Amino acid sequence: MRIDDPAAFIRAHTRLLPVPHAPQLLLHVADEATALWEKTEEELGEIGLPPPFWAFAWAGGQALARYVLDHPEVVAGRSVLDFAAGSGLVGIAAARAGAARVEAADIDPFACAAMPLNAAANSVVLHTRETDLVGIDEGWEVVLAGDICYERDLAARVLAWLRALAARGATVLVGDPGRAYLPRDAEASGLAPLATYEVPVTRELEDAEIKRTTVWRLR
Repeated sequence: MRIDDPAAFIRAHTRLLPVPHAPQLLLHVADEATALWEKTEEELGEIGLPPPFWAFAWAGGQALARYVLDHPEVVAGRSVLDFAAGSGLVGIAAARAGAARVEAADIDPFACAAMPLNAAANSVVLHTRETDLVGIDEGWEVVLAGDICYERDLAARVLAWLRALAARGATVLVGDPGRAYLPRDAEASGLAPLATYEVPVTRELEDAEIKRTTVWRLR
């Protein structure tokens, strides 16, 4: 069995709920009340669905969304990229905060189907990109990236690219709850802490119900 209509699948297997750390925003998410929550990775593979990272509000994204909503001057009137966007949460926050244009990129086609649904639920527009943008510079003024340090090779590759964007003048913010491959000495690695939040998450995905999560700026 394959999924021919990702948007219909998302509507059928998620609920539209407020984001815990940014409750003015809504997302289609999987939770204990949805069948998607209970499916194993093998079952997901049988229906043609990769791990549904887009179906959850991860700590790094929640922290970035909260920061952008509380500091709209970071994005207001500017072009923004939400990288590895998943649900599109961070891009939606940027659009709500007055960004001139928000692109939201993810390599997962289901994420790219979920993002327009979530954007519409929040009365904003995201320009979705189903592509790997690492190594590419299209002149974004602000780049936002949540939870990108969970795999060693990915983290190294993405952080090198983000540093290059920051070096040419982009504002680059990273949201991270202490993932394994965030540089141990973050500040020595060019990461400056801007804010730290106690972010509610689910124990089904994380090792705690609250994740202490920092928003960093790459210098």
